[in-house]
Amino acid sequence: MSFKIIKNARVYSPQYKGLCDILIAGGQIGLVEPQLNISGIPVEVIDAEGKIATPGFIDRHVHVIGGGGQQGYASLVPEVTVSELVACGITTVIGLLGTDGFVKDLNTLYAKVKALCQEGLSAYMLTSFYGLPERTLTASVAEDMIYIDKVIGCKLAMSDDRSSFPTELEILRLINQVRLGGFTSGKGGFLHIHLGNLPSGIKPLLHIARVYPSLIKYISPTHMIRTEELFAQSIEFAKMGGFVDYSTGGTRFKAPHACVMEAIQTGVPLQHISFSSDGHGGVRKVNPETGEVTYRPAPMELNFKEVSLLVSECGMPLEQALMLITSNPAAHMNLTTKGRLEVECDADICLLDDQLRLTDVVSKGELMMRYGEIIKKGRYE
Repeated sequence: MSFKIIKNARVYSPQYKGLCDILIAGGQIGLVEPQLNISGIPVEVIDAEGKIATPGFIDRHVHVIGGGGQQGYASLVPEVTVSELVACGITTVIGLLGTDGFVKDLNTLYAKVKALCQEGLSAYMLTSFYGLPERTLTASVAEDMIYIDKVIGCKLAMSDDRSSFPTELEILRLINQVRLGGFTSGKGGFLHIHLGNLPSGIKPLLHIARVYPSLIKYISPTHMIRTEELFAQSIEFAKMGGFVDYSTGGTRFKAPHACVMEAIQTGVPLQHISFSSDGHGGVRKVNPETGEVTYRPAPMELNFKEVSLLVSECGMPLEQALMLITSNPAAHMNLTTKGRLEVECDADICLLDDQLRLTDVVSKGELMMRYGEIIKKGRYE
């Protein structure tokens, strides 16, 4: 087993722990204490020079094999690279499918997730895609969760003209599947629901939460700031005990950091909100002057930018703002060794300077970025 010590870091777990050293034993955190002195064993020392140490960032919604093409085959979005994730401080990523569950299929998604793990990151996946009937690797959603190591939940779309317009009963039956698969496998389980901008919003989810309150923890609506109406419903859902995800990329009616502040001012617990990027979904832009249409992958760096804006523009303490991309998504997805800098958690660590600029990234104990330079890239980069 190899040992490393990150010395002289201002540690945010995300709760502030003060100036500490972090002992990394293999891929886990061994100790977080002031002025550690380890003698008798070879230890690699990484001097943090008073920088801020945070848990590695979690992005719970990334099209790691690229989003499906909605303008023909040439519009298929390319896959995510290791460097792109590391450059954003993302050490844990959840991959999923979008509108396309055919050309971009679950077999390819599983292979990509395993590849990211082999390259030094932590990656998981959701089974199925936008549509119904659900698509799975085995005979059912529950069996995918029970027998496929990386499957931790299921994807569905609603209130979108590209969705299959699921009924409340169909949603309940998928919740049953993720719940059954979750408690059988010990993974927890959740149904991650893409929301479009149709007027129906999350009305079926709100009704399910009222009639079956024990099921609310298995429901994970995302893109909840796409419209002002969806945002209002997200507040209602979160006040009922639900967990809501605000996408930092794509369409949103207002800046994500402003939405977070408004939500908590109305009484939503901060612990019930996360940011995700929708990274590498396809973004279509039309030049208003020339009419030229261009495409690009949705960016992934906006999660931490919005966290930084919560601190710099809204005055939120850093230890609270960090929760949106560390401890909150980890807790909701039952990733018990992620999102915290504590003993026996995975050694996923980001170092930031005083201006909250990312300088160093450690993933599962391996140094991936040092002094702003990516030193561990994907095999074909």
